Amino acid sequence: MAAQKRQQGGLPDGLIVGVIAFLLGVTLMVWTATGIAGLLSHGSWPTDAHFTRTPGAMRALIGQPHDMPGAWPGAKPGELPGPGLFWGIFIGQFMVLFTVAVWALNVVTRLRTRDARRPQPPHPQTEPQLAAPPPLPAPRRRGRTHGRGETYGDGHGRPGGTYGDGHGRPGAGGYGDGHGRPGAGGYGDGRGKGEGDGLDAWFRSVPQAAPPRAADPITTEFPAVGAPPPPAREPRQAVLDGGEVTRTYALFAGPRGDQAKRVVQPAVLAAAGPALVTTADPDTYHQTVGNRSKLGPVHVYDPAHLLDVPGRLRWAPHGGCERPGTAGTRAAALLAPLRTARADEAIVHSTAVVLLRCWLHAAAVDGRPFRQVHRWAAGGAAAADAVRILRTDTGAASGWSGELESVLHAHPERRDAAQALIRQTLEPLNSVHIRDACNPSRTGGLDLESWGAERGTLYVVGERIEDPRTHLGAMPLLTALVSSVVEHGRCMAAGSSAGRLDPPLTFVLDDVAALAPAPDLPELLAAGTAAGLPTLAVLRSPEQAMARWQAPLWQHADLRVALGDDTADSLPPSVPDAIRLR
Repeated sequence: MAAQKRQQGGLPDGLIVGVIAFLLGVTLMVWTATGIAGLLSHGSWPTDAHFTRTPGAMRALIGQPHDMPGAWPGAKPGELPGPGLFWGIFIGQFMVLFTVAVWALNVVTRLRTRDARRPQPPHPQTEPQLAAPPPLPAPRRRGRTHGRGETYGDGHGRPGGTYGDGHGRPGAGGYGDGHGRPGAGGYGDGRGKGEGDGLDAWFRSVPQAAPPRAADPITTEFPAVGAPPPPAREPRQAVLDGGEVTRTYALFAGPRGDQAKRVVQPAVLAAAGPALVTTADPDTYHQTVGNRSKLGPVHVYDPAHLLDVPGRLRWAPHGGCERPGTAGTRAAALLAPLRTARADEAIVHSTAVVLLRCWLHAAAVDGRPFRQVHRWAAGGAAAADAVRILRTDTGAASGWSGELESVLHAHPERRDAAQALIRQTLEPLNSVHIRDACNPSRTGGLDLESWGAERGTLYVVGERIEDPRTHLGAMPLLTALVSSVVEHGRCMAAGSSAGRLDPPLTFVLDDVAALAPAPDLPELLAAGTAAGLPTLAVLRSPEQAMARWQAPLWQHADLRVALGDDTADSLPPSVPDAIRLR
Protein backbone atom coordinates (compact mmCIF):
# COMPACT_ATOMS: atom_id res chain seq x y z
CA MET A 1 0.00 0.00 0.00
CA ALA A 2 2.81 2.40 0.91
CA ALA A 3 4.65 1.54 -2.30
CA GLN A 4 1.51 2.28 -4.30
CA LYS A 5 1.20 5.71 -2.68
CA ARG A 6 4.82 6.50 -3.47
CA GLN A 7 4.28 5.58 -7.12
CA GLN A 8 1.27 7.89 -7.39
CA GLY A 9 3.40 10.88 -6.30
CA GLY A 10 1.82 14.29 -5.58
CA LEU A 11 2.82 17.68 -4.20
CA PRO A 12 4.28 17.78 -0.69
CA ASP A 13 2.14 19.37 1.99
CA GLY A 14 4.91 21.79 2.87
CA LEU A 15 5.05 23.12 -0.69
CA ILE A 16 1.29 23.67 -0.80
CA VAL A 17 1.31 25.50 2.53
CA GLY A 18 4.26 27.61 1.40
CA VAL A 19 2.55 28.66 -1.85
CA ILE A 20 -0.63 29.60 0.01
CA ALA A 21 1.35 31.61 2.58
CA PHE A 22 3.25 33.40 -0.21
CA LEU A 23 0.05 34.36 -2.05
CA LEU A 24 -1.55 35.62 1.15
CA GLY A 25 1.56 37.63 1.97
CA VAL A 26 1.68 39.30 -1.45
CA THR A 27 -2.04 40.06 -1.23
CA LEU A 28 -1.58 41.67 2.17
CA MET A 29 1.39 43.71 0.91
CA VAL A 30 -0.58 45.03 -2.12
CA TRP A 31 -3.53 45.99 0.06
CA THR A 32 -1.41 47.74 2.71
CA ALA A 33 0.75 49.47 0.07
CA THR A 34 -2.39 50.91 -1.55
CA GLY A 35 -3.76 52.14 1.75
CA ILE A 36 -0.46 53.58 3.05
CA ALA A 37 0.18 55.33 -0.28
CA GLY A 38 -3.33 56.81 -0.14
CA LEU A 39 -2.73 58.04 3.39
CA LEU A 40 0.56 59.67 2.38
CA SER A 41 -0.80 61.30 -0.79
CA HIS A 42 -4.38 62.25 0.20
CA GLY A 43 -4.52 61.81 3.95
CA SER A 44 -7.12 59.02 3.98
CA TRP A 45 -7.48 55.35 3.15
CA PRO A 46 -9.20 54.76 -0.22
CA THR A 47 -12.88 53.98 0.39
CA ASP A 48 -13.19 50.96 -1.91
CA ALA A 49 -9.74 49.48 -1.16
CA HIS A 50 -10.96 46.45 0.80
CA PHE A 51 -8.87 43.35 1.40
CA THR A 52 -11.43 41.09 -0.32
CA ARG A 53 -11.07 43.08 -3.57
CA THR A 54 -7.28 42.92 -3.54
CA PRO A 55 -6.95 39.73 -5.70
CA GLY A 56 -8.82 41.44 -8.55
CA ALA A 57 -6.61 44.49 -8.18
CA MET A 58 -3.53 42.26 -8.35
CA ARG A 59 -4.69 40.71 -11.64
CA ALA A 60 -5.28 44.17 -13.09
CA LEU A 61 -1.90 45.48 -11.94
CA ILE A 62 -0.10 42.53 -13.53
CA GLY A 63 -1.44 43.60 -16.94
CA GLN A 64 -1.38 47.39 -16.37
CA PRO A 65 1.10 48.30 -13.58
CA HIS A 66 0.42 52.05 -13.95
CA ASP A 67 -3.39 51.92 -14.07
CA MET A 68 -4.43 52.39 -10.45
CA PRO A 69 -8.07 53.41 -11.23
CA GLY A 70 -8.44 50.28 -13.38
CA ALA A 71 -7.18 48.11 -10.53
CA TRP A 72 -9.61 49.66 -8.04
CA PRO A 73 -12.68 50.60 -10.14
CA GLY A 74 -14.92 51.21 -7.12
CA ALA A 75 -12.67 53.82 -5.55
CA LYS A 76 -12.74 57.50 -6.37
CA PRO A 77 -9.81 58.55 -8.58
CA GLY A 78 -9.01 61.40 -6.22
CA GLU A 79 -8.46 59.00 -3.33
CA LEU A 80 -6.09 56.61 -5.12
CA PRO A 81 -2.32 57.20 -4.97
CA GLY A 82 -0.03 57.48 -7.94
CA PRO A 83 1.62 54.33 -9.31
CA GLY A 84 5.13 55.51 -8.39
CA LEU A 85 4.31 55.97 -4.71
CA PHE A 86 2.40 52.67 -4.62
CA TRP A 87 5.19 50.59 -6.15
CA GLY A 88 7.80 52.35 -4.01
CA ILE A 89 5.98 51.42 -0.80
CA PHE A 90 5.37 47.87 -2.06
CA ILE A 91 9.06 47.32 -2.87
CA GLY A 92 10.05 48.91 0.44
CA GLN A 93 7.81 46.49 2.33
CA PHE A 94 9.35 43.58 0.47
CA MET A 95 12.90 44.73 1.27
CA VAL A 96 12.08 45.16 4.96
CA LEU A 97 10.56 41.67 5.17
CA PHE A 98 13.52 40.16 3.31
CA THR A 99 16.01 41.86 5.64
CA VAL A 100 14.15 40.70 8.74
CA ALA A 101 14.01 37.13 7.40
CA VAL A 102 17.75 37.05 6.66
CA TRP A 103 18.53 38.48 10.10
CA ALA A 104 16.32 35.91 11.81
CA LEU A 105 17.93 33.04 9.90
CA ASN A 106 21.39 34.34 10.78
CA VAL A 107 20.52 34.57 14.48
CA VAL A 108 19.00 31.10 14.56
CA THR A 109 21.98 29.59 12.73
CA ARG A 110 24.48 31.28 15.04
CA LEU A 111 22.61 30.15 18.15
CA ARG A 112 22.50 26.58 16.91
CA THR A 113 26.21 26.61 16.05
CA ARG A 114 27.08 28.12 19.44
CA ASP A 115 25.00 25.54 21.30
CA ALA A 116 26.52 22.71 19.28
CA ARG A 117 30.07 23.90 20.04
CA ARG A 118 29.47 24.72 23.69
CA PRO A 119 31.70 22.40 25.75
CA GLN A 120 29.74 20.00 27.90
CA PRO A 121 30.76 19.68 31.56
CA PRO A 122 32.71 16.51 32.14
CA HIS A 123 30.78 13.76 33.84
CA PRO A 124 32.49 12.23 36.83
CA GLN A 125 33.68 8.77 36.05
CA THR A 126 32.67 6.29 38.65
CA GLU A 127 33.61 2.71 38.88
CA PRO A 128 30.88 0.44 37.52
CA GLN A 129 28.93 -1.34 40.18
CA LEU A 130 28.77 -5.02 39.57
CA ALA A 131 25.26 -6.31 39.92
CA ALA A 132 24.81 -9.26 42.18
CA PRO A 133 24.42 -12.44 40.14
CA PRO A 134 21.06 -14.16 40.29
CA PRO A 135 20.86 -17.26 42.44
CA LEU A 136 21.85 -20.32 40.50
CA PRO A 137 21.31 -23.97 41.24
CA ALA A 138 24.11 -25.82 42.89
CA PRO A 139 26.65 -26.95 40.30
CA ARG A 140 26.99 -30.54 39.43
CA ARG A 141 30.48 -31.69 40.30
CA ARG A 142 31.08 -34.20 37.56
CA GLY A 143 34.41 -35.27 36.17
CA ARG A 144 36.61 -34.22 39.15
CA THR A 145 40.11 -35.41 38.52
CA HIS A 146 42.33 -36.05 41.54
CA GLY A 147 46.08 -35.98 41.33
CA ARG A 148 48.72 -36.41 43.97
CA GLY A 149 47.61 -35.83 47.58
CA GLU A 150 44.79 -33.23 47.46
CA THR A 151 45.73 -31.73 44.18
CA TYR A 152 42.82 -30.69 41.92
CA GLY A 153 42.78 -29.96 38.24
CA ASP A 154 42.93 -26.32 37.12
CA GLY A 155 39.80 -26.45 35.04
CA HIS A 156 41.62 -26.93 31.74
CA GLY A 157 42.75 -30.52 32.12
CA ARG A 158 46.17 -29.75 33.63
CA PRO A 159 47.14 -30.48 37.20
CA GLY A 160 47.41 -27.51 39.49
CA GLY A 161 49.34 -26.87 42.70
CA THR A 162 47.26 -27.14 45.80
CA TYR A 163 44.31 -25.76 43.80
CA GLY A 164 44.47 -24.39 40.28
CA ASP A 165 44.19 -20.65 39.74
CA GLY A 166 41.55 -20.91 37.07
CA HIS A 167 43.90 -19.98 34.21
CA GLY A 168 46.06 -23.05 33.96
CA ARG A 169 48.72 -21.81 36.39
CA PRO A 170 49.44 -23.90 39.47
CA GLY A 171 48.55 -22.50 42.84
CA ALA A 172 51.29 -21.64 45.28
CA GLY A 173 49.74 -22.49 48.59
CA GLY A 174 47.57 -19.39 49.13
CA TYR A 175 44.48 -17.60 47.95
CA GLY A 176 44.28 -15.83 44.60
CA ASP A 177 44.62 -12.07 44.51
CA GLY A 178 41.39 -11.49 42.63
CA HIS A 179 43.13 -10.85 39.31
CA GLY A 180 43.96 -14.37 38.26
CA ARG A 181 47.36 -14.50 39.98
CA PRO A 182 48.13 -17.28 42.43
CA GLY A 183 48.27 -16.34 46.06
CA ALA A 184 50.05 -18.02 48.94
CA GLY A 185 47.33 -20.20 50.44
CA GLY A 186 46.27 -22.61 47.75
CA TYR A 187 43.16 -21.28 45.95
CA GLY A 188 42.90 -19.56 42.63
CA ASP A 189 40.21 -17.16 41.56
CA GLY A 190 37.80 -19.94 40.71
CA ARG A 191 37.23 -19.18 37.03
CA GLY A 192 38.15 -22.61 35.70
CA LYS A 193 35.98 -24.67 33.38
CA GLY A 194 37.18 -28.21 33.84
CA GLU A 195 34.99 -29.55 36.66
CA GLY A 196 32.09 -30.65 34.51
CA ASP A 197 29.30 -28.97 32.60
CA GLY A 198 27.55 -27.61 35.72
CA LEU A 199 30.70 -25.99 37.09
CA ASP A 200 31.50 -24.60 33.67
CA ALA A 201 28.19 -22.72 33.47
CA TRP A 202 28.29 -21.68 37.11
CA PHE A 203 31.80 -20.21 37.01
CA ARG A 204 31.11 -18.34 33.78
CA SER A 205 28.19 -16.52 35.45
CA VAL A 206 30.38 -15.14 38.25
CA PRO A 207 31.39 -11.46 37.62
CA GLN A 208 35.05 -11.32 36.65
CA ALA A 209 37.46 -8.83 38.13
CA ALA A 210 39.21 -6.30 35.92
CA PRO A 211 42.71 -7.24 34.78
CA PRO A 212 45.64 -5.25 36.18
CA ARG A 213 46.70 -2.08 34.37
CA ALA A 214 49.88 -2.22 32.39
CA ALA A 215 51.06 0.97 34.07
CA ASP A 216 50.99 -0.61 37.52
CA PRO A 217 52.77 -3.97 37.28
CA ILE A 218 53.03 -6.08 40.42
CA THR A 219 56.52 -7.22 41.14
CA THR A 220 58.27 -8.92 44.00
CA GLU A 221 61.65 -7.39 43.20
CA PHE A 222 62.97 -4.81 45.64
CA PRO A 223 65.74 -2.27 45.02
CA ALA A 224 69.12 -3.02 46.45
CA VAL A 225 70.15 -1.47 49.73
CA GLY A 226 71.72 1.94 49.17
CA ALA A 227 70.36 2.30 45.63
CA PRO A 228 69.03 5.76 44.68
CA PRO A 229 65.23 6.12 44.73
CA PRO A 230 63.44 5.98 41.38
CA PRO A 231 62.69 9.35 39.76
CA ALA A 232 59.30 10.86 40.56
CA ARG A 233 56.69 10.86 37.85
CA GLU A 234 56.12 14.16 36.14
CA PRO A 235 52.54 15.44 36.25
CA ARG A 236 52.10 15.46 32.47
CA GLN A 237 48.37 14.92 32.71
CA ALA A 238 47.98 18.51 33.98
CA VAL A 239 49.96 20.09 31.12
CA LEU A 240 47.86 21.25 28.17
CA ASP A 241 45.44 18.35 28.44
CA GLY A 242 43.83 17.98 25.02
CA GLY A 243 45.61 21.13 23.80
CA GLU A 244 43.34 23.44 25.82
CA VAL A 245 44.96 26.31 27.70
CA THR A 246 43.31 26.39 31.13
CA ARG A 247 46.05 28.09 33.19
CA THR A 248 49.06 30.29 32.51
CA TYR A 249 52.08 28.58 30.98
CA ALA A 250 55.62 29.65 30.15
CA LEU A 251 56.65 27.25 27.39
CA PHE A 252 60.31 27.04 26.36
CA ALA A 253 60.42 25.72 22.81
CA GLY A 254 64.06 26.12 21.81
CA PRO A 255 65.54 28.06 18.91
CA ARG A 256 63.63 26.22 16.19
CA GLY A 257 60.85 28.46 14.94
CA ASP A 258 58.50 25.63 13.99
CA GLN A 259 59.00 23.49 17.09
CA ALA A 260 56.05 24.94 18.99
CA LYS A 261 53.53 24.27 16.21
CA ARG A 262 52.25 21.07 17.73
CA VAL A 263 51.38 22.92 20.93
CA VAL A 264 50.25 26.30 19.57
CA GLN A 265 47.85 25.08 16.89
CA PRO A 266 45.91 22.66 19.17
CA ALA A 267 45.71 25.42 21.79
CA VAL A 268 44.12 27.79 19.27
CA LEU A 269 41.63 25.16 18.11
CA ALA A 270 40.69 24.15 21.67
CA ALA A 271 39.89 27.69 22.88
CA ALA A 272 36.21 27.77 23.83
CA GLY A 273 35.89 31.57 23.88
CA PRO A 274 37.61 34.51 22.18
CA ALA A 275 41.30 34.07 21.46
CA LEU A 276 44.26 36.30 20.65
CA VAL A 277 47.05 34.61 18.71
CA THR A 278 50.49 36.04 17.95
CA THR A 279 52.41 34.20 15.28
CA ALA A 280 55.09 34.60 12.64
CA ASP A 281 54.18 31.32 10.96
CA PRO A 282 51.56 31.50 8.18
CA ASP A 283 50.86 27.80 8.67
CA THR A 284 49.38 28.47 12.11
CA TYR A 285 46.85 30.82 10.56
CA HIS A 286 45.93 28.54 7.67
CA GLN A 287 45.56 25.45 9.87
CA THR A 288 43.27 27.11 12.43
CA VAL A 289 41.30 29.86 10.69
CA GLY A 290 38.73 27.44 9.24
CA ASN A 291 37.53 26.10 12.58
CA ARG A 292 37.83 29.44 14.36
CA SER A 293 35.69 31.19 11.74
CA LYS A 294 32.85 28.78 12.56
CA LEU A 295 32.92 29.90 16.18
CA GLY A 296 33.01 33.67 15.66
CA PRO A 297 34.45 36.54 13.60
CA VAL A 298 38.12 36.41 12.61
CA HIS A 299 40.38 39.48 12.36
CA VAL A 300 43.95 39.53 11.05
CA TYR A 301 46.24 42.38 12.07
CA ASP A 302 49.12 42.12 9.61
CA PRO A 303 50.68 45.56 9.07
CA ALA A 304 53.64 44.19 7.10
CA HIS A 305 51.40 42.14 4.74
CA LEU A 306 53.08 38.82 5.54
CA LEU A 307 49.88 36.84 4.91
CA ASP A 308 47.90 36.67 1.70
CA VAL A 309 44.44 37.40 3.10
CA PRO A 310 41.62 39.37 1.46
CA GLY A 311 40.93 41.77 4.32
CA ARG A 312 43.25 43.00 7.06
CA LEU A 313 42.35 44.75 10.26
CA ARG A 314 43.13 48.44 10.59
CA TRP A 315 43.67 49.69 14.12
CA ALA A 316 44.52 53.16 15.40
CA PRO A 317 47.17 52.89 18.15
CA HIS A 318 45.77 55.97 19.90
CA GLY A 319 42.21 54.62 20.00
CA GLY A 320 40.80 54.86 23.51
CA CYS A 321 43.57 57.20 24.68
CA GLU A 322 40.95 59.76 25.71
CA ARG A 323 41.28 57.97 29.05
CA PRO A 324 44.53 59.01 30.75
CA GLY A 325 45.24 55.52 32.07
CA THR A 326 44.91 53.99 28.61
CA ALA A 327 47.22 56.65 27.15
CA GLY A 328 49.93 55.81 29.68
CA THR A 329 49.63 52.05 29.10
CA ARG A 330 49.66 52.50 25.32
CA ALA A 331 52.75 54.70 25.40
CA ALA A 332 54.64 52.17 27.53
CA ALA A 333 53.63 49.38 25.15
CA LEU A 334 54.75 51.26 22.04
CA LEU A 335 58.16 51.97 23.58
CA ALA A 336 58.59 48.51 25.14
CA PRO A 337 60.59 46.94 22.25
CA LEU A 338 63.34 49.57 22.67
CA ARG A 339 63.55 49.35 26.45
CA THR A 340 66.93 48.32 27.85
CA ALA A 341 68.32 47.52 31.28
CA ARG A 342 70.93 50.29 31.25
CA ALA A 343 70.46 52.79 34.07
CA ASP A 344 71.51 55.83 31.99
CA GLU A 345 68.84 55.04 29.39
CA ALA A 346 66.08 54.48 31.95
CA ILE A 347 65.64 58.25 32.47
CA VAL A 348 65.42 58.86 28.74
CA HIS A 349 62.90 56.04 28.40
CA SER A 350 60.67 57.42 31.18
CA THR A 351 60.82 60.88 29.58
CA ALA A 352 59.81 59.39 26.24
CA VAL A 353 56.85 57.67 27.91
CA VAL A 354 55.65 61.02 29.30
CA LEU A 355 55.95 62.74 25.91
CA LEU A 356 54.27 59.94 24.00
CA ARG A 357 51.34 59.53 26.40
CA CYS A 358 50.66 63.28 26.27
CA TRP A 359 50.73 63.24 22.47
CA LEU A 360 48.50 60.16 22.27
CA HIS A 361 46.02 61.78 24.65
CA ALA A 362 46.03 65.06 22.72
CA ALA A 363 45.49 63.32 19.37
CA ALA A 364 42.64 61.24 20.79
CA VAL A 365 40.70 64.06 22.44
CA ASP A 366 41.09 66.30 19.37
CA GLY A 367 40.17 63.58 16.86
CA ARG A 368 43.50 63.68 15.02
CA PRO A 369 44.86 60.67 13.08
CA PHE A 370 47.79 58.70 14.42
CA ARG A 371 50.22 60.21 11.92
CA GLN A 372 49.81 63.51 13.79
CA VAL A 373 51.75 61.96 16.69
CA HIS A 374 54.53 61.22 14.21
CA ARG A 375 54.60 64.90 13.20
CA TRP A 376 54.76 66.07 16.82
CA ALA A 377 57.67 63.72 17.47
CA ALA A 378 59.61 65.37 14.65
CA GLY A 379 60.03 68.43 16.89
CA GLY A 380 59.93 72.08 15.95
CA ALA A 381 56.92 74.36 16.28
CA ALA A 382 54.46 71.51 15.73
CA ALA A 383 55.07 70.21 19.26
CA ALA A 384 53.43 73.33 20.71
CA ASP A 385 50.16 72.35 19.04
CA ALA A 386 49.78 69.41 21.44
CA VAL A 387 50.29 71.72 24.43
CA ARG A 388 47.52 74.00 23.15
CA ILE A 389 45.10 71.07 22.74
CA LEU A 390 45.76 69.78 26.24
CA ARG A 391 45.27 73.27 27.68
CA THR A 392 42.07 74.24 25.83
CA ASP A 393 40.19 71.00 25.21
CA THR A 394 37.59 70.23 27.86
CA GLY A 395 38.16 66.46 27.55
CA ALA A 396 41.90 66.67 28.24
CA ALA A 397 43.35 65.43 31.52
CA SER A 398 44.02 68.09 34.10
CA GLY A 399 47.66 69.12 34.46
CA TRP A 400 48.95 67.28 31.41
CA SER A 401 49.56 70.46 29.41
CA GLY A 402 51.92 71.79 32.06
CA GLU A 403 53.68 68.43 32.34
CA LEU A 404 54.22 68.28 28.58
CA GLU A 405 55.44 71.87 28.43
CA SER A 406 57.91 71.32 31.26
CA VAL A 407 59.37 68.24 29.56
CA LEU A 408 59.72 70.12 26.27
CA HIS A 409 61.57 73.08 27.80
CA ALA A 410 63.24 71.96 31.06
CA HIS A 411 66.04 69.62 29.88
CA PRO A 412 66.83 70.06 26.18
CA GLU A 413 69.33 67.20 26.01
CA ARG A 414 66.99 64.75 27.70
CA ARG A 415 64.12 66.00 25.52
CA ASP A 416 66.11 65.51 22.32
CA ALA A 417 67.10 61.98 23.33
CA ALA A 418 63.50 61.12 24.23
CA GLN A 419 62.19 62.53 20.95
CA ALA A 420 64.81 60.53 19.05
CA LEU A 421 63.63 57.38 20.84
CA ILE A 422 60.01 58.13 19.90
CA ARG A 423 60.99 58.84 16.28
CA GLN A 424 62.75 55.48 16.15
CA THR A 425 59.65 53.81 17.58
CA LEU A 426 57.39 55.44 14.98
CA GLU A 427 59.83 54.96 12.10
CA PRO A 428 57.77 52.03 10.68
CA LEU A 429 55.09 54.58 9.75
CA ASN A 430 57.29 55.55 6.80
CA SER A 431 56.12 52.31 5.17
CA VAL A 432 52.89 52.67 3.20
CA HIS A 433 51.43 49.36 4.40
CA ILE A 434 52.09 50.06 8.07
CA ARG A 435 50.83 53.64 7.86
CA ASP A 436 47.66 52.40 6.17
CA ALA A 437 47.16 49.78 8.93
CA CYS A 438 47.01 52.62 11.50
CA ASN A 439 44.26 54.52 9.67
CA PRO A 440 40.93 52.70 10.06
CA SER A 441 37.75 53.92 8.43
CA ARG A 442 34.93 55.43 10.46
CA THR A 443 32.93 52.20 10.39
CA GLY A 444 35.93 49.86 10.47
CA GLY A 445 38.46 49.10 13.15
CA LEU A 446 38.30 46.67 16.04
CA ASP A 447 35.36 46.67 18.44
CA LEU A 448 36.66 44.64 21.37
CA GLU A 449 33.25 44.54 23.05
CA SER A 450 31.48 42.75 20.19
CA TRP A 451 34.59 40.72 19.34
CA GLY A 452 34.68 39.23 22.82
CA ALA A 453 30.93 38.67 23.02
CA GLU A 454 30.90 36.84 19.67
CA ARG A 455 33.89 34.63 20.61
CA GLY A 456 36.05 36.02 17.85
CA THR A 457 39.69 35.35 17.02
CA LEU A 458 42.38 37.98 16.52
CA TYR A 459 45.57 36.95 14.71
CA VAL A 460 48.48 39.35 15.32
CA VAL A 461 51.02 38.53 12.61
CA GLY A 462 54.57 39.84 12.35
CA GLU A 463 58.15 38.87 11.72
CA ARG A 464 60.55 37.57 14.36
CA ILE A 465 62.97 40.33 15.38
CA GLU A 466 65.94 39.55 17.59
CA ASP A 467 67.48 43.04 17.81
CA PRO A 468 64.82 45.78 17.57
CA ARG A 469 67.43 48.54 17.70
CA THR A 470 68.77 47.55 14.29
CA HIS A 471 65.51 46.45 12.69
CA LEU A 472 62.24 47.35 14.39
CA GLY A 473 59.59 46.44 11.85
CA ALA A 474 56.00 46.60 13.09
CA MET A 475 56.88 45.34 16.59
CA PRO A 476 55.71 48.51 18.45
CA LEU A 477 52.27 48.32 16.84
CA LEU A 478 51.91 44.59 17.52
CA THR A 479 52.95 45.11 21.13
CA ALA A 480 50.49 47.96 21.60
CA LEU A 481 47.59 45.91 20.18
CA VAL A 482 48.33 42.91 22.40
CA SER A 483 48.59 45.20 25.42
CA SER A 484 45.28 46.83 24.49
CA VAL A 485 43.49 43.46 24.38
CA VAL A 486 45.05 42.45 27.70
CA GLU A 487 43.88 45.70 29.28
CA HIS A 488 40.37 45.20 27.89
CA GLY A 489 40.20 41.63 29.18
CA ARG A 490 41.30 42.65 32.67
CA CYS A 491 38.72 45.46 32.79
CA MET A 492 35.94 43.13 31.64
CA ALA A 493 36.93 40.53 34.24
CA ALA A 494 37.02 43.14 37.00
CA GLY A 495 33.57 44.40 36.02
CA SER A 496 31.92 40.96 35.95
CA SER A 497 30.02 39.64 38.95
CA ALA A 498 32.26 36.58 39.30
CA GLY A 499 35.48 38.54 38.85
CA ARG A 500 36.47 36.41 35.83
CA LEU A 501 35.49 35.99 32.19
CA ASP A 502 33.26 33.09 31.19
CA PRO A 503 33.96 31.85 28.56
CA PRO A 504 37.60 32.78 29.09
CA LEU A 505 39.67 34.98 26.81
CA THR A 506 42.60 32.82 25.73
CA PHE A 507 46.01 34.27 24.83
CA VAL A 508 48.21 32.05 22.64
CA LEU A 509 51.41 34.09 22.34
CA ASP A 510 53.81 32.24 20.06
CA ASP A 511 57.36 33.61 20.21
CA VAL A 512 56.01 36.61 22.09
CA ALA A 513 59.45 38.02 22.97
CA ALA A 514 60.40 38.37 19.30
CA LEU A 515 56.96 39.54 18.10
CA ALA A 516 55.12 41.57 20.73
CA PRO A 517 56.89 41.90 24.12
CA ALA A 518 53.96 43.41 25.99
CA PRO A 519 55.11 45.04 29.25
CA ASP A 520 52.05 43.75 31.17
CA LEU A 521 52.72 40.10 30.31
CA PRO A 522 54.17 39.30 33.79
CA GLU A 523 50.96 40.52 35.44
CA LEU A 524 48.90 38.53 32.94
CA LEU A 525 50.79 35.32 33.75
CA ALA A 526 50.43 35.95 37.49
CA ALA A 527 46.69 36.73 37.60
CA GLY A 528 45.38 35.36 34.31
CA THR A 529 44.00 32.10 35.68
CA ALA A 530 41.89 33.78 38.36
CA ALA A 531 40.56 36.41 35.93
CA GLY A 532 39.58 33.98 33.18
CA LEU A 533 42.53 34.97 30.98
CA PRO A 534 44.47 31.72 30.41
CA THR A 535 47.76 32.35 28.64
CA LEU A 536 50.34 30.31 26.77
CA ALA A 537 53.56 32.32 26.36
CA VAL A 538 56.08 30.60 24.08
CA LEU A 539 59.70 31.62 24.70
CA ARG A 540 62.95 30.46 23.15
CA SER A 541 65.08 30.66 26.27
CA PRO A 542 65.21 32.29 29.70
CA GLU A 543 67.92 34.62 28.40
CA GLN A 544 65.54 35.94 25.74
CA ALA A 545 62.89 36.65 28.36
CA MET A 546 65.40 38.43 30.60
CA ALA A 547 66.50 40.63 27.71
CA ARG A 548 62.92 41.75 26.97
CA TRP A 549 61.43 42.09 30.47
CA GLN A 550 64.57 42.49 32.65
CA ALA A 551 63.00 40.00 35.09
CA PRO A 552 62.42 36.23 35.29
CA LEU A 553 59.11 36.25 33.45
CA TRP A 554 58.59 32.50 33.78
CA GLN A 555 58.33 32.68 37.58
CA HIS A 556 54.95 34.44 37.29
CA ALA A 557 53.35 31.58 35.32
CA ASP A 558 51.43 28.75 36.96
CA LEU A 559 53.47 26.11 35.13
CA ARG A 560 56.78 26.09 33.32
CA VAL A 561 57.04 23.66 30.42
CA ALA A 562 60.02 22.57 28.31
CA LEU A 563 59.21 21.25 24.85
CA GLY A 564 61.58 18.38 24.13
CA ASP A 565 64.43 16.80 26.03
CA ASP A 566 67.08 19.00 24.40
CA THR A 567 65.32 22.16 25.54
CA ALA A 568 64.77 20.80 29.05
CA ASP A 569 68.43 19.79 29.41
CA SER A 570 69.64 23.21 28.28
CA LEU A 571 67.59 25.20 30.81
CA PRO A 572 69.64 26.96 33.51
CA PRO A 573 69.21 26.27 37.24
CA SER A 574 66.92 29.31 37.47
CA VAL A 575 64.18 27.13 35.92
CA PRO A 576 64.33 24.07 38.19
CA ASP A 577 60.70 22.91 37.97
CA ALA A 578 60.12 22.87 34.20
CA ILE A 579 57.91 19.98 33.10
CA ARG A 580 59.13 18.03 30.11
CA LEU A 581 56.67 17.81 27.25
CA ARG A 582 57.77 15.28 24.68
